[in-house]
Amino acid sequence: MSQPVGVLGLGFYLPSKVLTNADIEKIVETSDEWIRTRTGISQRRIAAETENTSDLAAEAAKNALADAGLKPTDIDLILVATMTPDMPCPSTACLVQAKLGAPQAAAADISAACSGFVYGLVTGQQFIASGTYKHVLVIGAEILSRFVDWKDRGTCVLFGDGAGAAVLGPTTQGKILSTYLGSDGSKVDLLKVPGGGVASPASHASVDAREHFLKMNGTEVFKHAVRAMSDAGLKVIEKAGIKPEQIACVVPHQANIRIIQAVMERAGIPLEKVYLNVARYGNMSAASTVVAFCEAVKEGRIKKGDYVLLVAFGAGLTWGSAVLQW
Repeated sequence: MSQPVGVLGLGFYLPSKVLTNADIEKIVETSDEWIRTRTGISQRRIAAETENTSDLAAEAAKNALADAGLKPTDIDLILVATMTPDMPCPSTACLVQAKLGAPQAAAADISAACSGFVYGLVTGQQFIASGTYKHVLVIGAEILSRFVDWKDRGTCVLFGDGAGAAVLGPTTQGKILSTYLGSDGSKVDLLKVPGGGVASPASHASVDAREHFLKMNGTEVFKHAVRAMSDAGLKVIEKAGIKPEQIACVVPHQANIRIIQAVMERAGIPLEKVYLNVARYGNMSAASTVVAFCEAVKEGRIKKGDYVLLVAFGAGLTWGSAVLQW
């Protein structure tokens, strides 16, 4: 690509309410020890009843714009990666556009579950590299607390709410060197919300069957996630023309600590190079990778000139990775 594209600004927003493992012990039959040893999660954020996904997304976007030194009117395209939209139609991105005051921007959602931010990053990069747009706002935002079954201890302990955003534009600093995307629709049943679409519209029957909550085959998801994320990470590193040992910081989707450990072991990258915040926030789906990216930069874990690997995996199945030089 002739036009180098990179990250001009980063920002995130987290709801103020904290739900600890001790709190979850009062909801389902589980324990703090059981949750921490299997997932690495100690707490997660929960959106207020008055907050929607578009609200979280807009706040994260404002912080990213401020970091980039840009105004909402400087943005040409808004992409919101989410599996928990405010409503099926219109897109959450259109709601964010209105809340930001960016009437000149095109807006659309990306549905790639936990891989959504990486899919959005790659999509935004193409628009800028081609010369179609100059500035693209990519947001990962989720309110998963409204889609998890609080009677299912296997899933409700895993997820949290939050949003992160990145402003992309032409730059020689923080530039994207290589990207990789993949998917396998034949494994769709491993992780899904079966109700609410045309296959199973909302009805008394679908509600009674709890079809509007997230369903997951955890064992199978684990196996596919480890394989897909490690392979995606190594492929994108090779495409960037560097070696795994040159990566200074890995920012993975924060699914759970066991998956991350297995991915890094299979990829041959030391866990010390990985930025982790899963203990504080749990799995925030499309928001996880970008919030972790924001925090890693903010905390100085990523420095100018560093090679950074972003890698994610989600329902679909989908996966994606990117190497940036900060």
